[in-house]
Amino acid sequence: MAQSEVSLKSRVKSKPAAKKKNQIGYGIALLALIIVFGWYLSTVATSVALRWMIGIVFGFILQRSRFCFTAAMRDPFLTGSTSLLRAVIIAILVAMIGFSAVQFAAVSAGEAVPGNISPVGIHTLLGGIIFGIGAVIAGGCASGTLMRVGEAYVMNMVALVFFVIGSGFGAYIFGWVKDNIVRSSPAIFLPDVLGWPLAFFGQILVLFGLYWLAFWWDYREV
Repeated sequence: MAQSEVSLKSRVKSKPAAKKKNQIGYGIALLALIIVFGWYLSTVATSVALRWMIGIVFGFILQRSRFCFTAAMRDPFLTGSTSLLRAVIIAILVAMIGFSAVQFAAVSAGEAVPGNISPVGIHTLLGGIIFGIGAVIAGGCASGTLMRVGEAYVMNMVALVFFVIGSGFGAYIFGWVKDNIVRSSPAIFLPDVLGWPLAFFGQILVLFGLYWLAFWWDYREV
């Protein structure tokens, strides 16, 4: 019995590893197709070709970085990694500083605050809960779903179909929701409530605190 087990293990170890299929040819063909289609779009309108190029670049970055907002919130509890969460915090920090500069410049010049100050209410809470449940079932948010569709994940292809259906239904009932719920909800602009210094530096301190907490969680002793 022992000898048969040893011989079985030796056969398993000696079995050659499956050779990975070379996909460089597919990549070159796809790149050529992207360039040709981009050239065709440039004959239609330069702006359309530019959007095509930006979409390709963002898609490539999204796929290589495995960027997903749902994964950023899920991974600290599922795998213990906070790398995506920290990347999201940095992205929010950079965007907040940039938008604050634009808005403060407009207000200082006596102009209206640029951008939409969306009302916050029960619709925000319910929307977040519904989206969160869907993201957990689908295994990713909108960006993560699109990225995995490009990688031929069948489950995310199905999720994308229902994502489109749900978005269509949401657009259909949005008029009623806006008239009956959104209009009665307050639109909160933190600089109006806290003042510009406290709103700006307070958000920076909160984001730095969250980043430190995520860093501690990643390197804590279990």
